[in-house]
Amino acid sequence: MTETQPIISNTNDKLWNVLCHLSAFLGVALILPLIVYLVTKDDANSTIPAHAKETLNFHISLFIYAIISSILIVVVIGIFLLIAVGIAGIVLAIVGAIKASNNELYRYPLTIRLIK
Repeated sequence: MTETQPIISNTNDKLWNVLCHLSAFLGVALILPLIVYLVTKDDANSTIPAHAKETLNFHISLFIYAIISSILIVVVIGIFLLIAVGIAGIVLAIVGAIKASNNELYRYPLTIRLIK
């Protein structure tokens, strides 16, 4: 019988991964993932930097999309885009947290990968 090793071996890693994805609900959407990424980026044995980086890229992308949508409110379509950005931010953050709790790295769709 072969044993498969879990992707995340440390419960602490799993907690930080989920917290990164749920950081928007905690009111620290950009700050928490940035701090977590900067503190853990040199840890080769941890999955935390990958989750923090993905979450940070997602929140930066949402911010950019929200600014563009706000500008487009002048031509009416912006209000619908702004609502869509808000709903996508909520739903995708929850999906990311669920995937992180299942030991999976979630790649957010339509995310601009500014931090590589």
